[in-house]
Amino acid sequence: MTTSRSEAARSSRQPPTLVPDRDCPLCPRLVAFRQANRAREPLWHNAPVPPFGDITARLLIVGLAPGMQGANRTGRPFTGDYAGDLLYATLLEYGFAKGTYQARPDDGLRLVDCRIANAVHCVPPQNKPLPAEINTCRQFLVANLETMPKLRAIVALGRIAHDSVLKPLKLKASQAPFGHGAVHQAGPFKLYDSYHCSRYNTNTGVLTADMFRSVFARIKADLA
Repeated sequence: MTTSRSEAARSSRQPPTLVPDRDCPLCPRLVAFRQANRAREPLWHNAPVPPFGDITARLLIVGLAPGMQGANRTGRPFTGDYAGDLLYATLLEYGFAKGTYQARPDDGLRLVDCRIANAVHCVPPQNKPLPAEINTCRQFLVANLETMPKLRAIVALGRIAHDSVLKPLKLKASQAPFGHGAVHQAGPFKLYDSYHCSRYNTNTGVLTADMFRSVFARIKADLA
C-alpha cells in the first residue's frame, strides 16, 4: 500500500504542546520573576502550570494566570487561594467535580466533563501579565482548544481570558463584547463570560457567589 504525500505529512506532525516547558524562555520578564521566586521559595512549584482535567471534557474554563500563593505554589490551577475556594465549590455544586477540595493538589478532587487552563501559564508580577506575554502564551491555549475533541462550552473568567479566547475562536471584540453572564456563539462552541472569581471582585461586590453560580447553572442546562 502506498502512502500519499498528504497522509505522510499528517503522520509526521508533532502533537501540539499543551503547556510550556518547566524552564520556558519565551517571556523574559516572567522568566526573571520565576527565577526570583525559585530562589525565595524553592519548595513551591514556580513553573508554568499545566491544565487540570480530562482532555475529553466538554467544558473548558479559562482563567487569567496562576496566583502567587495559589497555582504558582501548588502547581494546580486555582488551588490554594480564594479564587479556587469559590470556583471548586461551584464546580462541585453543579456536578463538574467530585471529591473534596482541600486547597492542595493531592486532595483527590476530580473534575467531571471539565478542564481548567489559563490564558498565561506563568505567574506574573502583581498578577498582571503584559499584552506581549498574553499573546506569546496564547499558542498553548490554542493547542488545548484544538485537542479537546468534545469541547462545546468555554468559560472565560475575566476580560483578559475573554479577549485571549476570541482570537482562536475567530470572533471580533465587536461581535462578542465581554459582560458577566453574556453568552456568545462561535461555530460549534458557546463562550460564557464571568467576572473573575478573585477575592477582590467578591469583596467589592463586583461578583457575588449567586452571580457566579448562575453562569454554571446555565452551562449545566445547556450541556444536558
